[in-house]
Amino acid sequence: MNGPLLTVTQLDKYFGHQHVLKTLTFTLQKGHIVALIGANGAGKTTLMKSILGLTSFTGKICLNDQPITPRHHQVLSAVGALIEYPGLYPFLTGRQQLKLFATGAHRTTRVTTIIEALHLQAFADILTKRYSLGMRQKLGIALALLNQPALVILDEPMNGLDPQATKELRDLILRAQASGTTFLISSHILSELQRVADDVLVIDHGQLIVNTSMPALLAQHRPTYELVTNQDQRAYQLLQSAGYQLVTTTPISVLITPGFQLNSLLELLLTNQIRLQHVQSHTEDLESTLLALLKQVNYQGGQA
Repeated sequence: MNGPLLTVTQLDKYFGHQHVLKTLTFTLQKGHIVALIGANGAGKTTLMKSILGLTSFTGKICLNDQPITPRHHQVLSAVGALIEYPGLYPFLTGRQQLKLFATGAHRTTRVTTIIEALHLQAFADILTKRYSLGMRQKLGIALALLNQPALVILDEPMNGLDPQATKELRDLILRAQASGTTFLISSHILSELQRVADDVLVIDHGQLIVNTSMPALLAQHRPTYELVTNQDQRAYQLLQSAGYQLVTTTPISVLITPGFQLNSLLELLLTNQIRLQHVQSHTEDLESTLLALLKQVNYQGGQA
């Protein structure tokens, strides 16, 4: 599964005079799940549409070393996608829609398999015009995964899904990855991305500001202990004098450094008649890491 499946080089996109995507260069490795993260309007959907050949661009996008362009995108037969809202034929049932788009051998078996995997049985034989948002979303995901593509692009796939359906989707993504499928997934539900993603791309105002692995990104947000005592000011001064690395004063936030022992900290407080009222650990979290990163990027941009 090693090596890049998709290569994006010097990708630029303009809408009139508006520079929407700004010289993006990155790769998607085979068999990896890649999280695409950014605020609304950052350029995520435009990037996905560019990869799918649905909009013009300058630069180069290659899938398995084959170039993708809006006019010549036959190579995209190896790609499944759900962008924005799924386009469904209202007078077909979900099963009929899946059969219509199934290709290759064993089509009927694959339709049955995907219906069972996403638990669509309850509404697979109902006309799609009667579908709720969640039902439409699940069928759109099923269509994206139906033909066992090499690359699957999902734009906000958890929209409209309840917690059980979200878990089923997560499990299905991980099973497909185990078979070698590569995913590019955009979602505002960062906790779900943290659970499945190997790599992270972060876009801010059309620029790629992060291109790294999920573990490397999370490592930038170092874990802490948050303390509340009956004498916070005195406790802060005491811990600072003892060499602890403190991040904030109220509440007291202590950085967990190599060799850190919570028992030693508690003994120091108790020995000095300081009573602990609350303690809570804060470990690596994608949301807090990204917020800190974006704050730093925007600050540096403002300083320029």
